[in-house]
Amino acid sequence: MGAADGGRAVAPRVVPAAPPVRRVRVVVRGVVQGVGFRPHVYGLASELALAGQVTNTGEGVVVEAEGAAAAVDRFCARVASDAPPLAVVESVDVTDLPATGGSGFHIVASRSTGAVRTLVAPDTATCGDCLAELADPADRRHRHPFIACTHCGPRFTIVTGLPYDREHTTMAGFPLCPACDREYRDPADRRFHAQPVACPACGPRLTLVVAGSQDRPVAGDPVDGARELLAAGAIVAVKGIGGYHLACDATDSRAVGELRRRKARGNKPFALMAGDSADVAHLVHLGAAERELLTGRVRPIVLLRRRTGASAAGLPVPAEAVAPGSADLGVMLPYTPLHHLLLGSGGPGLLVMTSGNVSGEPIVTDDDEARERLAGLADAWLAHDRPIHVPCDDSVVRVCDGEPVVLRRSRGYAPLPLTLPVPVVPALAVGGDLKNVFCLAEGARAWLSAHVGDMDDLATQRAFDRAVRQLGSVTGVRPGLLVTDAHPAYRSGAWARRHAAGRPVVRVQHHHAHVAAVMAEHGVPAGRRVIGVAFDGTGHGDDGAVWGGEFLLAGYDGHDRFAHLAYVPLPGGDAAVRRPYRMALAHLWAAGVAPEADLPCVAACPAEERAVLVRQLERGLNCVPTSSMGRLFDAVSSLAGVCHHAEYEARAAIELEAAAVATGPTDEDPRYVFRLAGRDRAGGVPVTADPAPLLAAVVEDVRLGVPAPVVAARFHAAVARLVRTLCGLARETTGLETVALSGGVFANALLSSACALGLRADGFTVLRHHEVPPNDGGLALGQLVVAARATSRAGTTGPDPAAARG
Repeated sequence: MGAADGGRAVAPRVVPAAPPVRRVRVVVRGVVQGVGFRPHVYGLASELALAGQVTNTGEGVVVEAEGAAAAVDRFCARVASDAPPLAVVESVDVTDLPATGGSGFHIVASRSTGAVRTLVAPDTATCGDCLAELADPADRRHRHPFIACTHCGPRFTIVTGLPYDREHTTMAGFPLCPACDREYRDPADRRFHAQPVACPACGPRLTLVVAGSQDRPVAGDPVDGARELLAAGAIVAVKGIGGYHLACDATDSRAVGELRRRKARGNKPFALMAGDSADVAHLVHLGAAERELLTGRVRPIVLLRRRTGASAAGLPVPAEAVAPGSADLGVMLPYTPLHHLLLGSGGPGLLVMTSGNVSGEPIVTDDDEARERLAGLADAWLAHDRPIHVPCDDSVVRVCDGEPVVLRRSRGYAPLPLTLPVPVVPALAVGGDLKNVFCLAEGARAWLSAHVGDMDDLATQRAFDRAVRQLGSVTGVRPGLLVTDAHPAYRSGAWARRHAAGRPVVRVQHHHAHVAAVMAEHGVPAGRRVIGVAFDGTGHGDDGAVWGGEFLLAGYDGHDRFAHLAYVPLPGGDAAVRRPYRMALAHLWAAGVAPEADLPCVAACPAEERAVLVRQLERGLNCVPTSSMGRLFDAVSSLAGVCHHAEYEARAAIELEAAAVATGPTDEDPRYVFRLAGRDRAGGVPVTADPAPLLAAVVEDVRLGVPAPVVAARFHAAVARLVRTLCGLARETTGLETVALSGGVFANALLSSACALGLRADGFTVLRHHEVPPNDGGLALGQLVVAARATSRAGTTGPDPAAARG
């Protein structure tokens, strides 16, 4: 032992080994652009002391991160779990790379090379933070009508290309001022790389132009001027994020009536916009699900059941002309800063807010077009200079049995994809001619377009063409297969044939597509079959008749018609749809019930027309047979004296539902029954359900003076019993235990609820639409999964048409 260490041994000093270093490449796919994902990655990497970079590319967000292996592991685990609120992460792929020893973490410029595989976010309602700034006189964005951040604002409607950067949006023409530029480049700011960011100094500008002013903007604040016009009873065209609305004071009977007249809307209900759910709580029933829809990020139009007998003293009440004959009010809350400003003090607190178009035409988005097409409809235009690249109507949702049912899937939902339960080849399904929505899909993803409209209008067909190109550009799908409805005269089908360019075009039967759509939405796997109940107004049948009251044994690979409503003549085609009394008289003729003068439907039909109609029915002239449940609703509506003229689609059925809702629960009437025939299915003959006994009971009740609401309620109960009975017969025959309900008739919440309740009591699993409309707005999804699944299964470049048609 030496003296220096006092006789004690000196332990050698141990230098800790450096922690292992790891570098990874992380590719995050999904809705990860335009939602604050790069700032999220930057903040997370900085917190974990990682070096590297993040960028947007066509396939998603690409990250290279390097640092202590444990920190990199935490980064990979948290990059998805801690994602921003608007992000939807579909996948995170991690690949190890050689370490480079770099320092610092950076956000680098986007790269536009490679295939487009990322997803664009939908437009989102103004967030709470932005609303607070909007209302704060001390904030530089006080009352700025275009306030937005990474958590809110327009997305889909302003995208012109990918990756999602400002130069690929309609904000490219608005250079950032120094203050906004600092926010845009500050990773700690919630407007970091928020592409719609702007302020009064550098952003879009509002203008108010009054009809007859030779396009000279009104002096003063445009919002204040618009509020004054609305309060005075004017109709104002308001440019939103997806198109123009026509707005007026919903409590002003004269203004509402004038808007209805100018828009040629018939009695179709208008939507309302209120400042807060409390402003309509005295008018409608609001449950938790309804409030969540009204106040959430999407802010759709929500169909809410009206209250009856509620006191409304001192509270705004919409004019009767807003929604005549409807059991519901369609209500939405403000989803843009401009809406919030319009509903501020000094103007009406309850606005009609309806699409800016003449009924049947697509929504107007272009400013010059708005001046031309809305001339004669609007008294003034509240416009702005931020272009709308993608038209997008308001979505429409209702709640049935506590669950949302999307009736029009557009703003706030498009272009989010659906996950398919079966792989498909790249394909485009063009949907139907009413409520047109098309669908692009590849692999396990399907993109439904925003609502396009009814294809009988040339402007709608042009809008369809533009929308197909735009959705293709943001999804990267290059369809090698086109899919249409089986109807030989559909305009959507004609479009597909004109644009086939050598690609196969497959036709899918209408009601098979409806059933396949609800199956796909619920993830029913390949090879499974269900009992499909498809109720609607019109669909081309395999035998050339007009189907619409169908019970199918269906899978993706085909369908078998188990049962249907008995055929009756459809006299005059569309004429019978527009005039339900014609359908009532046709049903009476088929049932052998004399059309006496005391029946409301007979009184509604002019004598000369009735004479011609009788000859039509006797000789079968222009009387295609139909099994449509929608037309049976029309017939009963007219028989009961509820509705004889349908100025808009499904009016007679909507008002019949309203009548049934008004009477409340009623005892089932055993006279209201369908006569079943053909139970012996040897030889494949379907069961038929003849409504003749039911119609005789309706006639008897009408003559006895039974109130129309009671007749309506008994009829709804009878249809629900029919569904239970025929599904029970189908189960006895096949052993199938799952029932899928689809078709436009199931937008009727009263019928849908009664059918589901009864079927579940009988032990069935019931599939109903929630994310995809039950009407023809969901048709394209079913078309696609039937036809593209058939092609994928065959393993060829061309479809198996027989399998696709079932």
